[in-house]
Formats: sequence, structure tokens, C-alpha cells
Amino acid sequence: MGSLRRSLISLHRALKSSNSISPTETLLRPQYGYGLVQRSYSIGTTSNLDIDLSNQESKRRLFNRLIYRSKQRGFLELDLVLGKWVEEHIHSMDENGIKSLVDVLDLENPDLWKWLIGQEQPPEALKTNPVFTAVRNKILNNLNSYAAPETRATPGQPWVRGWDDIKKGQGGPITGNQ
Repeated sequence: MGSLRRSLISLHRALKSSNSISPTETLLRPQYGYGLVQRSYSIGTTSNLDIDLSNQESKRRLFNRLIYRSKQRGFLELDLVLGKWVEEHIHSMDENGIKSLVDVLDLENPDLWKWLIGQEQPPEALKTNPVFTAVRNKILNNLNSYAAPETRATPGQPWVRGWDDIKKGQGGPITGNQ
């Protein structure tokens, strides 16, 4: 009963937000076999973050807050990749770069990760974000340099191989994780 109520509330919010004028992109995705879930991504509208680069103290606080948000997302791969990239580049960003970074940090982890590694195509509005483009290029260059193509999933297909990919003994599975 609780999940039905949450679904109805989410649907109501999605319908309510679709009437707004803000530039959003709506995606419908299957979620855990329970039907379709609608997610709206606002790209280009910075959240309630006060961007004040006028003095050193406010700049330091803002940079620390953004570094923390990029390193503590709760998604280990993004924590490592995004956190390291932000630490290296945040001090050379201007106000527009900071706004672009905040837009990237406001995205959902699973979708952001799939878009960054090339598993799915990102929304059109996100392709023009300079921070997203720079992080994605860095990740794809590293993947192409250090990872064999056969160890990566085909774009659009789930990755199902694991540590037990090939068992050469009798009765072992042909592919891993089965």
C-alpha cells in the first residue's frame, strides 16, 4: 500500500512539474519490473547553491562543499572519478564552470554513471555541459587506454560477466554470475 502511495505521489509531482516552463527532459524507464518510472532532469538550472566568488573565504567554503558533494555521492565509482576530477579542476573554474558542475552534481548516480561511461546516450541538454563533457572524455580515454573491449558491456546492454567469467571445469557455467 505504501509503494502505491509513493508511486501516486511521484506521478502527481511529475505531472505537476511537466506544466512548468523550466527546461526539463523527461525520461521513462522500467524500474524493478513494476512498470515505468518517470524522472525529470532539470539541466541548466542551478539548484539553491549560493555562488559567491567575491572573497577568499566564501570561495573556499564553496569549493569545499562541491568537493565534498563530488566525493561523497554514495556510488564508489563516481566518488573516485568525479571527486578526483573536481579536486584537480575546481580552482581554475569561473562562475559558469561552477554552475555547470552543480548541474552535473544534481543528477542521479546510476544515470550519470551510464552516461559518463558511454553505456547510454546522455540527454541533449547535458551534451553541451562543459564539465560533463570533460569528465566523460577523461573516463572514455582511460577506458580505451586501459580496458580491453571484451571486458566492457556493449552500449545499451547490461554487463553480466563477473569474477567467475570462464570456468574450465566440468559443470562450470559458460558465462559468469549464473
